[in-house]
Amino acid sequence: MSDDLFSAAADQRLAGRSPLAARLRPINLDEVVGQEHLLAPGRPLRALIESDRLSSVIFWGPPGTGKTSLARLIASTTDKTFAELSAVTATVKDVREQIAAARQRLGERGAGTILFLDEVHRFNKAQQDTLLPAVEDGLIVLIGATTENPHFEVNPPLMSRSTLFRLHALTEAAIVTLIDRGLDVEGAGADDDARNHLAAQSGGDGRHALTSVEVAVALAAQRGRPIHVTLADAEGAVDAKAVRYGRDGHYDVISAFIKSIRGSDADAGLYWLARMLAAGEDARFIARRLVILASEDIGMADPQALLIADAAARAVEFVGLPEAQLNLAHAVVHLATSPKSNRVTVGLGAAQRAARQAGTGDVPAPLRDGHYQGAESLGHGVGYRYPHDEPSGWSDQQYLPDELVGEQFYRPSAHGREGRLRLWWPGHQPTDDETSESEGTL
Repeated sequence: MSDDLFSAAADQRLAGRSPLAARLRPINLDEVVGQEHLLAPGRPLRALIESDRLSSVIFWGPPGTGKTSLARLIASTTDKTFAELSAVTATVKDVREQIAAARQRLGERGAGTILFLDEVHRFNKAQQDTLLPAVEDGLIVLIGATTENPHFEVNPPLMSRSTLFRLHALTEAAIVTLIDRGLDVEGAGADDDARNHLAAQSGGDGRHALTSVEVAVALAAQRGRPIHVTLADAEGAVDAKAVRYGRDGHYDVISAFIKSIRGSDADAGLYWLARMLAAGEDARFIARRLVILASEDIGMADPQALLIADAAARAVEFVGLPEAQLNLAHAVVHLATSPKSNRVTVGLGAAQRAARQAGTGDVPAPLRDGHYQGAESLGHGVGYRYPHDEPSGWSDQQYLPDELVGEQFYRPSAHGREGRLRLWWPGHQPTDDETSESEGTL
């Protein structure tokens, strides 16, 4: 009896010392802030929770959007036994023990089990495979929470047996609601500009906002009571939040980076570069993508672009960060402001298709190696015309296999250097429209 009393007292004291975000966890669906697309009356997740008919689900969303709070709410509304593991610390043994307990529970009392697995993306393939039979048989209902794109991080068989619910970053209005609740719990008031500053700096992360409220209230409390948070307190409480993203964010940001440069927006290119560097992205990866882009999206419209990108890549290796970020920025601006052409890319693709589909693809006899003894008797090299011997520096002869004669894979655009190139390049005879398009190009 005394042990129970001491345990209850300890729990009460711990609750009072818990972080504000933990003390403000919602106790019913109506207290959840944000995620109206899932939890508004009549929406799918709310209906499943209220009817206690939830099957295995994965909650995917940024930090501080309510994934754990939703799982705890489900625990309070379900007739099933609720068990919890963190993929950060749990082992395969822990998972097997939970599955064994669920099987015993079902056999003895007919009670089902919900297993909440936080940070599910931290489980490797073998650990996830351990869960699969129990999820497939319905022995456990899995609730997985992840900040990473589950299509990348969760095994396809487990994904196919789970419903994916995506949680969104909280709006500033939702964050202000949370801040007001936090201030009430802390017995403090705040100026509007202080509340707005805390909300604006939260990045849609409710937990971060409430942590900032705690710090701001502590700063304001030093002046005595009543506690009133000013803008200066809010500014002092908000530490610069590290820019981080997961694997899907990695792909999304690099995609935005490349598309911005391709779209000739130097400002956006610099912004996404800064985001990646702040997130700790590998500078060599960024440099490699710039080198690829220089040929893929600029090509012969500005042949110098590849040299600039390659120089930036070499600077990353030679100079290193943080100084090499200037070299990367130099390359970004140059590539973004260069004329664009994908004709090298298109030309290579067309040539590759032709190489796969053509017939024998025999090398024309004049182009064959004629340097060895007996080659001439085979006709190799016979009739070859050396371009440098021609007054124009160009000789009109067959270079493609017979079945591809007349094909033109590289067709210069009207942009940048290509606009001038196609006016004088002997391999391309421009039409009248192309001639007029090329006038005035860079």
